[in-house]
Amino acid sequence: MLSEAIRINPESAEAYSNHGNVQRAQGHPSEALESYERALALKPAFVHALNNRGSALKDLGRFDEGLESFDRALALKPDFAIAHYNRGAALSALKRHEEALASYDRALALKRDFAEALNNRGAALSALKRNEEALASYDRALALRPAFAEALQNRGATLVYLGRHEAARKALEQALKLSPDLPFAKGTLLHSRMHCCDWRTYEDESKRVIADVRAGNRACEPFMFLAISDSPNDQLRCSRTWVRDQCPPSASAAWTGKRYRHDRIRVAYVSSDFRAHALGHLTAALFEQHDRERFEMIAVSLGADDHSAMRSRLKGAFDRFIDVRQHSDREVVKLMRGMEIDIAVDVNGFTTGARPGIFSLRPAPIQVNYLGYPGTIGANHIDYVIADEVVIPREHEAFYTEKVVYLPDTYQVNDSRRKIADRTPTRVEVGLPERGFAFCSFNNNYKITPQIFDAWMLLLRQVEGSVLWLLEGNATAQRNLRQEAALRSIDPNRLIFARRIAPEDHLARHRLADLFLDTLPYNAHTTTSDALWAGLPVLTCMGTTFPGRVAASLLHAIGLPELITHSLDEYESLALRLASDPTWLGEIRQKVARNRVGWPLFGTDRFRQHIEAAYLEMWERHQQGEPPASFAVRPRS
Repeated sequence: MLSEAIRINPESAEAYSNHGNVQRAQGHPSEALESYERALALKPAFVHALNNRGSALKDLGRFDEGLESFDRALALKPDFAIAHYNRGAALSALKRHEEALASYDRALALKRDFAEALNNRGAALSALKRNEEALASYDRALALRPAFAEALQNRGATLVYLGRHEAARKALEQALKLSPDLPFAKGTLLHSRMHCCDWRTYEDESKRVIADVRAGNRACEPFMFLAISDSPNDQLRCSRTWVRDQCPPSASAAWTGKRYRHDRIRVAYVSSDFRAHALGHLTAALFEQHDRERFEMIAVSLGADDHSAMRSRLKGAFDRFIDVRQHSDREVVKLMRGMEIDIAVDVNGFTTGARPGIFSLRPAPIQVNYLGYPGTIGANHIDYVIADEVVIPREHEAFYTEKVVYLPDTYQVNDSRRKIADRTPTRVEVGLPERGFAFCSFNNNYKITPQIFDAWMLLLRQVEGSVLWLLEGNATAQRNLRQEAALRSIDPNRLIFARRIAPEDHLARHRLADLFLDTLPYNAHTTTSDALWAGLPVLTCMGTTFPGRVAASLLHAIGLPELITHSLDEYESLALRLASDPTWLGEIRQKVARNRVGWPLFGTDRFRQHIEAAYLEMWERHQQGEPPASFAVRPRS
C-alpha cells in the first residue's frame, strides 16, 4: 500500500518515511535507510525522517553516523524526546556512557513517564559502575510499567554483578514469565541460582539451557555456560552464538594488512582487571620481567582504578599504561592502530568488564586469547589461544576457532613473589574446631554442583569428626548448603564458612586445612595456585573441557600427578585414603613444599621465556606472510 502511495505521489517525503518505518520494522534496516534518504532529499528538514534515519544507522552498527542524524534532528527540534532517547542509545553503543546518561536525562525532562529511557538510563549507570543508581532507575521504569521484561532482566543482571543473587533470581524469574525468550536470560537465571546453591530445579534447568545452546538459541552467556556444560562442542556453540549476536566481526577491519617493522615487538595486554584481582596476582611479575630489549609492553586498561597497591605495581610494570575506560570501542581501536600494535592479547575474553567489540574491529594483525577466559572465543578474528596439552588435548583443537599455542609446562602464569602473611591464625579464630580433619574448597559457590556436593558429603560421613571449609559467598548459599547437608544426613554445623579477607591473610589460613577438594565441571584455577603456593595439597577430578582440566595442568606443573583423578568414584576413594592416612598425606604436603621451589608452576621467569617464544613464533609467521597455525613451544631450561 505504501509502495502504491509512492507510485502515485513520488514527491511525498512522508510516504518514503513511512515506507522506511515498515521496512525497519520488518528487519530490513538497509532498505529503510534508503527510504529515509529519499524522504530527506525531498524534505531536508523532516525531523522524524532524520530521527528514523539515525535509528536505521544504529541498527546497522553505524553509530557515529546515527549520532550525527539525531543531532541534526535535535538542532531542528530541541524538545524531541524520542530523538534524545535514541541519541543516548547511540552514545551507549559507542561506550560514551556519561554523554548517554545526559541524553536520557534530557529525554526524561521532556517526557517524565518515558519508561524506555529510564531502562536505558539504568544500563548507562550500570556501565559506569553506579549500580545503586541503576537499580533506582530500573525501579522507576517498573513503577511506570510493571510488566517491562527488559527492565526486569537488566535489574536482575545488575543485582548479579552486585552479588545479590536472591534478589536477582526473583527479578529474572519475573522477566522470563513475561518474555520466555529474552536473550540470554535463562542462563543468567541459572547462574544466579547456582551462586545461591539453589538446586531445586538445577537438573531440568541446566538441560534446557544446554538444549537451547545446541539449537543455536541465545540462551546463555559463554562465561556462565562454563560451569553448566561439560561439552567443549557446546561451549564452542555458545561462544559463536554470543559473538554473532553481540560482537560480530566488522566489515571494515582497522588493521588492513600492513606488516609493521619495529625495533621491538609491540605487545598490548587488554584487560579490565589491572587492579587487586586474581589476574593481577597471577601476572604482575610476568609483566615486570618481560624482555624489554625484544618487546615493548603496553597495558590497555578497560577497568576502573581501585587505587590499590596492585594497581600501582601494574602501572609500573609496563612501558606504557593507557586508561581507556572512557573511550568507545572504535576510539580504543584507533588508538591501538595508531600505536601499531603487533600482538593484542585479550586477557578478558567474556569475563566481567570485557570489551570483545574492540577485537571484532581487528586493531592488530595478531590477536590472542589468553588467561582470563578458559575456552574458545568462537570468532575468527582471534587468531590464537594460549594453552597447554592438558587443558586442550590435541584431539580437542576442533572445538576452538583459534589456533592453539601449546606451552610446555602449564598455560597459567604465577607470581613467584606473592606474599603470605607470617602469622597463621588459630583454628578457633577462623571458626574451625580445634581437632578433626579439615577438607576445604575456596572456590566461588556457583562452581559447587549437586554431584560434587554429594561426593563431599560422602567423605564427611566416612571421616569421623571432619569438617568442610568453604568460602562465604552469600547468605542464601550458606543457608542452602547447610540445608543440603542436612538432607544428606550430615550435621549442617560441619560446614564452616570463611569470610573474605586480604590476599596474604587468605593464603596464610590455608595452612589450617588438610586437603583442598576441587570442583567439577569448573575447576579451581587461581584458587588451585593459591592452595599450592600456601603448601596445601589439591585433589582434582579432571573434566572434559578447558575449565575442568586446569587443576590437572597445575598439578602436573608442580610434579603432583598422583592428585589427579579421572572419575568421581576415584576422586572419592583417593580423598578418603588421604584423610585416613596421615603419614602419606604428610609426605604429600612435604612434596608440595619441596616442589613449589624446584618445579615449573611458580617459575615466573621460565614461563616468561615460554610465552615470549610463543609471541616471537606468532610474529615471525606473520612477517613471512603465513597464516596462523597451531604450534608447540619447546621447553627452556
